Formats: sequence, structure tokens, C-alpha cells
Amino acid sequence: MDSELQRSFSSRINRRGERNIQNLHARDVEGGFVSPEKLPSDHPMKIVWKKGFIRLFLVGGILWMLLILTASLLHVWSCRSSITFFSAICNKESKVFTILDSMGIMAKAQHRCSIPLMDEADKVVIPKGRTPDEIVKRLVYITEAEYSINGSQKSPLFGGHQNWTQREESFKLKPTMKVHCGFMRNGGAEMVPADIKYVKKCRFVVASGIFDGYDVPRQPSNISVRSKDLFCFLMVVDEISMQFIRENVTVEEDNDGGKWVGIWRLVLLKYPPYDEPRRNGKVPKILTHRLFPQAQYSIWIDGKMELIVDPLLILERYLWRGKHSFAIAQHKHHHSIYEEADANKRRKRYARPLIDLHMKIYRYEGMEPWSPEKKTVSDVPEGAIIIREHTAMSNLFSCLWFNEVHMFTPRDQLSFGYVVYRLGDSFKFFMFPNCEYYSLFILHPHTREHSSLIEWVKDWDQLKGNMSNMKEYKQWKQRNASTSLIETRGGLGLWTPYPGNLDSVVLPTVVRSSKAG
Repeated sequence: MDSELQRSFSSRINRRGERNIQNLHARDVEGGFVSPEKLPSDHPMKIVWKKGFIRLFLVGGILWMLLILTASLLHVWSCRSSITFFSAICNKESKVFTILDSMGIMAKAQHRCSIPLMDEADKVVIPKGRTPDEIVKRLVYITEAEYSINGSQKSPLFGGHQNWTQREESFKLKPTMKVHCGFMRNGGAEMVPADIKYVKKCRFVVASGIFDGYDVPRQPSNISVRSKDLFCFLMVVDEISMQFIRENVTVEEDNDGGKWVGIWRLVLLKYPPYDEPRRNGKVPKILTHRLFPQAQYSIWIDGKMELIVDPLLILERYLWRGKHSFAIAQHKHHHSIYEEADANKRRKRYARPLIDLHMKIYRYEGMEPWSPEKKTVSDVPEGAIIIREHTAMSNLFSCLWFNEVHMFTPRDQLSFGYVVYRLGDSFKFFMFPNCEYYSLFILHPHTREHSSLIEWVKDWDQLKGNMSNMKEYKQWKQRNASTSLIETRGGLGLWTPYPGNLDSVVLPTVVRSSKAG
């Protein structure tokens, strides 16, 4: 009996002890003394804590993805919005824009259209002979540096020291024309002997250029075997770009010392003629006929573009079918050079006061804003693709166009329409629809941004204050008490006294009808 009572009493004590321990554990958990990590893996509190953390993580991730999606949609909408405020916040040079644009999300449908090309390059009939020269029959280039008033020879400049009188005479057409056209003796832009020898055999040329290491060569696609045999694909580079290309892509060298990246033959230009990479790029772009004098036909394409149409089909479509000798696309947004100048200032493409001075000279010389009454489709081209037969008139136009780029700002779209205006009906060209232009290539972003200080200048005071830090300019010359002039390697017309009163010139009012810029 005693033993049974003792066992009963012991069992009651054990049960009380277990309940006390459980209550203690519960109070510790409620009071925060025991962390979930110290609980058993199958404890209800730890299971609840794990599920709550996972849910919190998933909800946070979903909210973050929704935030990114909302920001991307806002970016797309702002870039396509017609409201000025929202379109202004669109950064078209951002990586987001580039990725979305490559996916076809940013581009509007009307920017591209089908090109009425022939079915096959093998079916193209190449015209025999050359287009006859009717107005200008012979073109002679000035290559020797002029002498100053005191008899000393001026420092050599690639584009020469063209004065205002010579510039005016160059627009008066005669059977034989003698003009400045770059490549002055000792002015720079010299090819190496191996490249000079190679380009002599090139009658059909696809040319491009990379300067200051902003791009790498993009291999064209859809090129027929016939075009590969017929065309020379020439990529003009400076020494900085040559080094950059070597570091980023494979460069092969042939037995004659020629350097190749895929189909592109790299043509090295030593001694860049200008301190601005943008202005250096105009040499092969505009003066293709001077750089490759044996070429009868040429297609220029900017270095950041990938050609996706067979070049023989391009020549047939834009030159031979309509019997043209010069073809270029119309601008996507602008028709007037004054619209384009305004967009250049907004996009910080060159010093604002120098663009204004450039436009004032053109306005003083009678350049009217574009209107439907004009005979041209537009005064502003998309200059990234130029298709030419190298006739005397076509070559003269290219010389005069380059002279304007040499004399004024390097924004060649501002000068194109002016030269067309000065030559009048004598210069015939084909300006094709912009949607076809965007169907000729794939656009790739530059590897880095341009960094020229001159592009950020807003006014004359800032220009003068920063002048000593700008590599584009060499030395100051004080000509009189009110005007500070300098000697430059480019833009001489902006720093030479103009023989007319520009103070009374009022630039046309620009109505910003598009979000460009």
C-alpha cells in the first residue's frame, strides 16, 4: 500500500514539473528570451516565422519588379510622347533606351518601310561608262598653301586659308572650276603606302570611318557574293581608333601589310587634320572622292551603323533606276536648317553662339527657311548614308560642302541645304524618304560619349572664359579693341571678320514641331 501511494505521489510531481517547464518555455518565447533559431525545427513558432519571411521576401520582390516595369513604361511613354515636358526627360542615349530600341519597342512604325529593291544583286545591270558632265566638265583642286600679305607662307591647314572672296567665287559655275577641297600639302590626313596602293584598284566603294575610338567595325549582312567581289569595304580610322579596335576585336594582317576586321579593310589616316574628332570624321565622309580618287561609285555609312542591304541593290535603287548621281535621305523631323540649328543647340552638339553666328551668315546671304514652295524636298538631310557617283558636279558639291564644314561648324547637316541653295537648279540630287533610310541599317550606340568642351558652351562669355582649355583652338590674336580673334585648324569663318553687317540679322523664329532634341 505504501509503495503504491509513493508511486502515485511521484507521478503527480513529474506531471506538475512537465507543465511548469512547458509554461516556462511558453513565457520565454512570448517574452522574447528564446529566438526562433533555438526552437526545434518542427516547432510551430519556427514554421510560422519561416513562412512569414518567405512571404515578405516574395512581396518585396514583386513590388520591386513592378517599380522597374513602371519606370520602363514611363520611359517608353515619355520618349514617344508629343508633350514637350515629358519628351524632354527621355534620354535617348541611355542603356535602357538602347535595349528597348533594339527590341523594337521604342521605334515607331512609320520610321521604317520596305524599300523597293530588286530581288537579287546578280540581276542588277551595271551601267556602262560614266554619266556625262554637262555644266562643270573639269575640276581642279587647290593644294598649295597661300601666301600672306607680307609675302610669308601661311601655316598649312588641311582645308586651306580660303578667304571670303574665294568662297563666293567657288559658287559661280564654269566649265573648269578650281576650288579648295581639303588635302592641302602638309595639312595632315595622310594614308600609309600599303593603303594607297590597295585603294587604287577600288572602283566601287563602301566607306565608313571611326575616329577617337568611339566605335568598332560592324560587319554588314545580306551581302551577295557578287558585291563582295565588286566592292572595297574601307574603314577609315585614326591612330587612336586603330589601337582601340586592336584591343577590342581581332585584327588580321595580310602579306602586303593590310589590316582587316572581317570584310572591312582598315585605312589608317595619320596626322589628323583637326583637333575635333567630329570634324576629322567629315574628311572620309564628304571627301570620299578625294580619299579614293579611282572610285566611280561610293556609299558612305557612319561607323556606328551596321549595313543590312546589299550595296549593289542600293546603287540600283537610289542612283541607276532614276538616273541620279547623288542620293541622300531627308531628315526624320526637320526641313529647315534653322530648325536643325535649334535642335543642335538643345542637344549640346556645338557651342550655341557659334551655331548662331553660322546661321546669321547664311541668313544674311539669303538662305530662307524651308517651305513647301521650295523645289527641294527638305533642306536638312540624314547624313549618315550618302550614295554617290563621282561625277564632276557631284565632286564639286562635296568640295563646297566640305569647305563650309571647314569654315564654320562641323555640323554638316546645317551646311548641306545652304550649298544646294547656292548651286540652284544646276545640282540635281535624289532625297529619298526617311523611312527607307532607317531600313538600310541597324544603329548601334557609340562605345562612349563625345567629350569636346566646345559642345557645351552656352554663350560668348563662357566661350572666352574656357578658350584656353579647349584643344580645338591654338592661339589668341587681338585684332582690335572689341574683337578677340583666334587662329584655328577649323572654323576659320567664325573667327575672321565677315564683310557684312551681321548685327542687323534676325534669325527666323523656330516652331518646335517635334520632340527631337
